[in-house]
Amino acid sequence: MRNFALLCFLFIVIASSEVRFCRADASPDAVLDTDGKKLRAGDQYYILSVYSRNSGGLSIGGIYGYEKCPINILPESYDYLHGLPATFSPINPKKGVVRVSTDLNIQFEANTRCGISTVWKVGKFDEYLKQYFVTMGGMKGNPGRETIENWFKVEKYGKNYKLVYCPTVCKYCKVVCKDVGLFYKNGRRVIALNDAPFPVMFKKV
Repeated sequence: MRNFALLCFLFIVIASSEVRFCRADASPDAVLDTDGKKLRAGDQYYILSVYSRNSGGLSIGGIYGYEKCPINILPESYDYLHGLPATFSPINPKKGVVRVSTDLNIQFEANTRCGISTVWKVGKFDEYLKQYFVTMGGMKGNPGRETIENWFKVEKYGKNYKLVYCPTVCKYCKVVCKDVGLFYKNGRRVIALNDAPFPVMFKKV
């Protein structure tokens, strides 16, 4: 009887350990679009502001409005303007579903005026405006030190989502984790890194 009880105890311990192991290895939650469907890598989506009263989707523009080759990202002024479609490419190209807290590249599916890559990246620190801006000109794939500025993540934010810059593609690189939010200049709103998130949702094109 004592041996039987010991065997039962060992079985319970092993079973509970396996459950904890499985939970620890579980994949992060999938990102959902406005129809409640999983975001798929390579498919096109509009990145829309949750606060649609004075803002629509995201597009390419300049901080000052007169740049010959604009590379900044700006929200559209009206909610009926969806901006440019974007694709998401997770760090593991074999993973077809976009998941939260996972390094990925973001790319606008559009042509720029000066032939600049439409992959998002964090630009160099603007000494005049004291700000890091999210710009065009990035590179897809090749995770590591040389591409550290190109990797973003989608995180859950209430019932919606936010974009963050906090790459983990380089374990020995020192990065400053920030939300992808808005910077205001000359009456224009520009996508930049700060501590105030820009809540978004994703609408399938």
